[in-house]
Amino acid sequence: MKVITEPQRRPRGRPREDLSDTKTNQSLEKALGILKSLSDHDGLNLTELSEATGLPPSTTHRLLGTLAAHNLVAHDEATQKWSIGIEALRIGMAFQRRNQILIAGRPAMIELMEVTGETVNLALLDDFQVVFVSQIECHEPIRACFRIGERRALHASGIGKALLAEMPDARLKQFLQRPLLRLTDKTITDPDRLHDELSHIRQQGWSVDDEEANPGMRCVAAAVYNAFGEAHAGISVSGPSSRITPERLNDLGRQVRDTAARISSLIGGHLLA
Repeated sequence: MKVITEPQRRPRGRPREDLSDTKTNQSLEKALGILKSLSDHDGLNLTELSEATGLPPSTTHRLLGTLAAHNLVAHDEATQKWSIGIEALRIGMAFQRRNQILIAGRPAMIELMEVTGETVNLALLDDFQVVFVSQIECHEPIRACFRIGERRALHASGIGKALLAEMPDARLKQFLQRPLLRLTDKTITDPDRLHDELSHIRQQGWSVDDEEANPGMRCVAAAVYNAFGEAHAGISVSGPSSRITPERLNDLGRQVRDTAARISSLIGGHLLA
């Protein structure tokens, strides 16, 4: 009797690892690290960038050459500093086109800045952080400013707490099991206390960052909802505590909450009953 042995079949699902791509993937990781480091600064020379990324200067210079060939980074001969290139802007604009809130919300943000006299911010929820994606600066000489792309912890951010207040119970429970980092003397690090504050935020429709991230700065925020009734973004007014006084919080809270509702409506969003 002839025995026929069937060839062993590889389970479907994850593709077979191609070891020849390992070096390419490592280079890509390093190049992305360079872009991220440059995005955090207004310009770095080769030595500074090498130290920031932990890469040897020769490797950093080689990868910079590749990125520069695609206009993702630019080099200033006068200062010998590298910075983000024009092609990175074009790529970033694709994110703006995909997220209609950035365009639809801008007029309402400008109006809110003019009414309150304070800087207005828009941030999106990303995992357990908020990422600032748009800002309308006020005209005051002393004002709050966030770098676009800057991330903040949810529990120490006005927008972050507004989003936490609308988070599904299972997701919120998962967050509250994580360590809550203390950033200032006023940062709420006790899970039970934070949970109580989130209940209050949910009832009134707006939140306050009372010098919990930066001493001397206050922020009033509200959530923006998408078409599914999910709080996926938020807006805020931020400024020094000397101007955003406790006496102004109720008025600012209502103004921010109403503006957030307008933006939600503009993008087809709504708060679920």
